[in-house]
Amino acid sequence: MTPTRRKRLALVAVIVLGVGAATAVAITALNDNMLYFVSPSDVYADAAPPDRRIRLGGLVAAGSVKRDPDSLAVAFMVTDGRHEVPVSFEGILPDLFREGQGVIAHGHLDGTGRFHADEVLARHDETYMPPEVMRSLEAAGHPPEASES
Repeated sequence: MTPTRRKRLALVAVIVLGVGAATAVAITALNDNMLYFVSPSDVYADAAPPDRRIRLGGLVAAGSVKRDPDSLAVAFMVTDGRHEVPVSFEGILPDLFREGQGVIAHGHLDGTGRFHADEVLARHDETYMPPEVMRSLEAAGHPPEASES
């Protein structure tokens, strides 16, 4: 093998190793930051990944919200209609948070099945359309159709 080919081979090997290392670092970083979405039925079926941060989604069960009058601690149940998961949260809840409203809570499960949330987000219903989009559709001659619920 000539010295020129040897240099080219070494350069190609270094490039391949560098791209491989960068890919491995990116995949590891993305995997560590990934939040899995689970429902209360998934938690009940032990389908939630253990020792991972997850997003728990569902509705706030009626009559389940318990507030501590001396702190910002709140306990409530998230349900999907079949199963319920107890959630504890300490902090300020969103304005749209109420019983029967959809929520997504970020946090982790403990060994007893209780979900400890560090962030709670209230969801809009699926019929929500931003006013800007509604106005632009009307201006284009395509008024949005009312949903039939």
